Amino acid sequence: MEGLQSFAIALAALLTPMAIFHVMWSTLLGIFVGSLPGLTATMGVALLTTLTYTLERDFAILVLICMYVGAIYGGSRSAILLNIPGTPASAATSLDGFPLAQRGEAGYAMALATAGSALGTVVGILLLVMLAPPLADIALEFGSFEFFWLAVFGIVISGQLTGGVSPLRGYIAGILGLMVAMIGSDGIHAHVRFNLGWSDLNGGIGLIPAMVGAFGFAEVLTVMWRRRAVMVDGETPKAAHNRTLPRFADLWRYKFTIGRSGVIGTFVGIIPGVGEDIGAWASYAAAKRISPERHQFGKGSKEGLTAAETGNSAVVPGALIPALTLAVPGSAPAAVLIAALFIHGIRPGPMIMIEQPDFIYSIAAMLLLATIMIAIYGLSLTRLFIQVLRIPRELLMPVVFVLCVIGPYALTQRLFDVWVMAFFGVVGFVLRQMNFPMAPLVLGIILGDLLDKSLRRGLTLSDGDLSPFFTRPISAAFVLIILVTILAGVAPVRRAVASVGMRNS
Repeated sequence: MEGLQSFAIALAALLTPMAIFHVMWSTLLGIFVGSLPGLTATMGVALLTTLTYTLERDFAILVLICMYVGAIYGGSRSAILLNIPGTPASAATSLDGFPLAQRGEAGYAMALATAGSALGTVVGILLLVMLAPPLADIALEFGSFEFFWLAVFGIVISGQLTGGVSPLRGYIAGILGLMVAMIGSDGIHAHVRFNLGWSDLNGGIGLIPAMVGAFGFAEVLTVMWRRRAVMVDGETPKAAHNRTLPRFADLWRYKFTIGRSGVIGTFVGIIPGVGEDIGAWASYAAAKRISPERHQFGKGSKEGLTAAETGNSAVVPGALIPALTLAVPGSAPAAVLIAALFIHGIRPGPMIMIEQPDFIYSIAAMLLLATIMIAIYGLSLTRLFIQVLRIPRELLMPVVFVLCVIGPYALTQRLFDVWVMAFFGVVGFVLRQMNFPMAPLVLGIILGDLLDKSLRRGLTLSDGDLSPFFTRPISAAFVLIILVTILAGVAPVRRAVASVGMRNS
């Protein structure tokens, strides 16, 4: 009851004309970013972070949350109309959304996707309000030893942010991020390390230039490197010539699918490093396994479309649960959002319920406003989204590049930060060509300071004794979880466990 009251207070505080204005433009921009193949939610949040630096803290976080929610939802537009998922989270949506569009029901498919996304996010918000405060209370038991293992865990689960490629690549990218975080003055004695003789590196590598380069400029280079995407079934899909409002009868018929997909998506989001695409596929698979209409899945099933969109949108609030309470992201965009929170003076982690006790409820209220706005836009702007999909990349990518340059320079007025952005953009492009993910790299930069300080403070407290890192209960639990996570990413171990399970069954 107290949580609902805090949520109501947080929501009332956001119902101001200026806050509503920020919700309107940032959610719409997020939908556009998600709709355009090549622009991801992660890149959208990263670029927008640089543009919100001068906003008030709550408005800045509100804008980034709306961008995140809008971009995940927006990927369904191109998935349905063109069979090209705007974001990886919408890959499952295209299985049934595009066949519906081919049957002349694109408008209704987008209406169902909108309803599923909105309802899935609402389920996730409820679970966020219920689960985040108890998790933060547990995390208050953390000391330097536990914080060290928490940082290590964050790097280890970065192997799960690889989008289907080898987890080893995620570990390597995360370790590279840790190495970057070691550059400059250390956080305890201010001793300068690894500056290569450049005084500009004495303060370390700026998070914003590195993040914008790795996600923004690298994305520009990657998109321009690839061949132009081929539009499926022509460039003018039949989208706006049929019903664009969901029928209540359909939503009621799929109420259990929506509820189940919302819960699955939220708990998938809580698992660090898994992400929205897994939430969509897990929800889709669960719906197909149980549905009496399973034979229609992949051929234009309305239930399949609803399950996929509900699942991927529910991951957003789910991913924010560990991000806020442990500073460990549940998805790649959440990793960037953690960086943005630090930049705007919020320290996500176990102390958040002490330092900012109402902030979690403010995040839940922001998510609800963004959800209401995607519902309004999704049901009223179908024709506009079709026009947005026709923007050629030759016009779009130069605009993105300009934002990549302006953002880092505007923060410090140092040309050095622009060169840092360009360096990380080129490095990010090369790593992407070798199938290395970027989110672990940025996560390593974020967690590097925490890992370094916690290790050294822990050794100081124990007078150089390593045993407290392994014998304290929470530390021992983290060590066990880390070992299991690493072993689960080793293919021979997975095959051995699967074979044992088959023999036992």
